[in-house]
Amino acid sequence: MAIKTLLKNTSHRPWELPNGSWKFYQEWNNAIFLHWAVDLKMLHKFVPKELEIDLIDGKAWVSLVAFTMEKIRPKNLPAFSPISNFHEINIRTYVKSRGKTGVYFLSIEGSKNISCKIAKGLSELPYRFSSIRRTQNTYESSNKTFNDILRINYRIGAEKSNKNKIDKWLTERYALFQDTAHSINEFEIHHLEWPLQELVIEKIDLNYPRFNTLLSTKPDITAYSTGVKVLAWGKNKSIFL
Repeated sequence: MAIKTLLKNTSHRPWELPNGSWKFYQEWNNAIFLHWAVDLKMLHKFVPKELEIDLIDGKAWVSLVAFTMEKIRPKNLPAFSPISNFHEINIRTYVKSRGKTGVYFLSIEGSKNISCKIAKGLSELPYRFSSIRRTQNTYESSNKTFNDILRINYRIGAEKSNKNKIDKWLTERYALFQDTAHSINEFEIHHLEWPLQELVIEKIDLNYPRFNTLLSTKPDITAYSTGVKVLAWGKNKSIFL
């Protein structure tokens, strides 16, 4: 899909596209979504007080999203596959800030050390390197520094042709907010709606010791997506700490 066409498809968005030109193009492909309803008081321990935790039907949620990042590049420059393509895992929750709904990352892992260093340096997002590999129906990650482990065997099921309210609430997010030592940074993104399919977990081994009060080996909701093409705007320091 041409970028001009992507920019014209905005009817699904909760607000207008940002002013100014987009800065980065990227693709989030072959995504595994694992979602857990979590205790709100427990979640508050992980989220800056400047951000409001977003709820649906009175419940807070945390998600693990494992996918393959591809073709990431600045505007007007080509992608460079040794850096632009890597596997990524993020653990996120759902927040509000100044009337916008978005995500807040508890953790981001990438499979290439240099890619993580560049991404962290440019964005100030909490990237770190982990050993990650995937095949057609498996996704495996380990991080010896944090003793984090993810191993999942899965099957992809039928298309979710009629996504329900919670499906859209968990996936259709067009902003992210992240704290640094001095500010809350806001990033806006744009993509088409995620195409979702059923995901059947055949086997899972999940252990993130820092988040063991939030994650278990039995997600409440799962899904799979072939992916989306994403435009990202520049960093905006929305709140100064």
